[in-house]
Amino acid sequence: MQTNIHEDEIIGKAYDARLMGRLLGFFKPYKKQLAISILLLIIISILNLSGPYLTKVAIDNYILNGDWTGLNFIMAVYFMVLLLTFSLQYAQVYIMQLTGQRAMYDIRVKLFAHIQKMSLSFFNNNPIGRLVTRVVNDIEVLNEMFTQGIVVAIGDLLTLIGIAIALLILNLKLALLTFIVLPPLLYATKLYRDRARDSYRNIRTNLAKLNSYLQENVGGMSTVQVFNREDENFKRFDEINIENKDEQMRSLIYNAIYFPSIEFFSAIAVGVIIWYGGGRAIMGGIQLGVLVAFIQYVQRFFQPVRDFAEKYNIMQASMASSERIFKLLDTHEDIPNPQKPIILKDVKGEIEFDNVWFSYNPPPPPFNKGGNGGDLTLKGISFHLKAGESAAIVGATGAGKTSIINLLGRFYDIQKGRILIDNIDIRDIDKKSLRRNIGIVLQDVFLFAGDIENNIRLGEDGISIEKVYESAEIVNAHRFIEKLPKGYKEDVQERGSTLSLGQKQLISFARVLAFNPKILILDEATSSVDTETEILIRDALRKLIKNRTSIIIAHRLSTIRYVDKIIVIHDGEIVEMGNHEELLKNNGMYHNLYQLQFGAR
Repeated sequence: MQTNIHEDEIIGKAYDARLMGRLLGFFKPYKKQLAISILLLIIISILNLSGPYLTKVAIDNYILNGDWTGLNFIMAVYFMVLLLTFSLQYAQVYIMQLTGQRAMYDIRVKLFAHIQKMSLSFFNNNPIGRLVTRVVNDIEVLNEMFTQGIVVAIGDLLTLIGIAIALLILNLKLALLTFIVLPPLLYATKLYRDRARDSYRNIRTNLAKLNSYLQENVGGMSTVQVFNREDENFKRFDEINIENKDEQMRSLIYNAIYFPSIEFFSAIAVGVIIWYGGGRAIMGGIQLGVLVAFIQYVQRFFQPVRDFAEKYNIMQASMASSERIFKLLDTHEDIPNPQKPIILKDVKGEIEFDNVWFSYNPPPPPFNKGGNGGDLTLKGISFHLKAGESAAIVGATGAGKTSIINLLGRFYDIQKGRILIDNIDIRDIDKKSLRRNIGIVLQDVFLFAGDIENNIRLGEDGISIEKVYESAEIVNAHRFIEKLPKGYKEDVQERGSTLSLGQKQLISFARVLAFNPKILILDEATSSVDTETEILIRDALRKLIKNRTSIIIAHRLSTIRYVDKIIVIHDGEIVEMGNHEELLKNNGMYHNLYQLQFGAR
């Protein structure tokens, strides 16, 4: 599947009730905390409205009458309200942030667990960067929406309603006159919202292009430098960067026009209050305290309006993030565990492939063994290995060798036939139980961050340090590990970049041996090992496969002469099967491959 940057950055509606309903489902365990937070928000909004009213009381009832005692009392009440508001705001923010983090934790855990269940074909079609973005960035955007978007927007809405009611109660005519600035303000807000939405979408798209191009160039820096592509790649990067800068500037212009316009309308409203209300105050038609309270309320009225514009972008990004998250969660596991899985016990390791047909891109059902136009990777594969037997699979690149081991571990499912372990169809076996009994050493060894010891035991407490040492000793890894400054506690850099290919391969051998599986698979496991090291591990391999059913995939035929059975694959079909001597006598494909590597003997 081709990565589509625009698909990843599509910005949808600012509010989607369906998505919001699903998101709120993650907050059900925290209903009490949400209720407390909203209740505190209502109380805080009421307390915030009391300030201008207390100012009015102080002016009209005490200052104008020269009442120091009353003024001191109202000021004490004012400061008590401030202190109470501060305390409640702290509690509300803390509770909401804590609830948001817990809900985001739940979503992130659910998403990660879902990703872990997916088959290898899913990861083939979904770039790693995209999945990381879902689990980390998109969920963090949701947290911002719940802790700073929705809740703050509810508080702002309550404040707006409260201020409007307070203005109407204080003086109906002055309130209605003040509201004349609302229609042009709402129109300006709509214009800003529409343009900000388009600008925001373009910024996100440009950022995705910028990140993608940067990641590609840093990852392929050796190729860039070898072919002297620095100048050309810089020009392309500069073009993308200029597009991003221009769009950012366009967004800044919209902000530079809109937010001062709010201050402009606020100033007009205050001017109207001073002109009309001041005139009425001179004639005695309105109290001075009411006029001051009006000015304070109007100034507070425009702050939530300003916040709404900012929250709009947060909501828009959150809806897009939630849509991507739920799209991933709704992706069905294409290789699910059986409803009544069989747990493997006392595994002997007998393996049978019975007329197995497989394609990475299967045609629609019913499956046609002729391919139905699809690309068949394996065609009617059948072989049987007794417990403890060893087999090697050889053939040209792309013949289907690696596909066989992928199917045995049920990383993909076959379209036709059966794969049996101890006469049990692997589709009836619990996937964890199946893979626990299969040890795989791949050509491209993956090492995790940490030390060498943990890369051998992979955090398995049941594997003792003595077992780690013993396993490393058998595969001749102990020798080079001991020479490292910290030995088995030596830190492994990202993907084992400080170790040679051969050293990483030996660590992977020790890892498999430490887990002691009954079935062993080696996929080109010695291809990255030099000749000297290959000689050292050849004896180790003989010990490794002893009393284990083993399947070895190798281009170096020298490493498989001792196996019980050699299976020759060509174009997805078995063309020869037998031991080394038998296949040489047949003068078939194996004989040709052997002669290509070692010459006529």
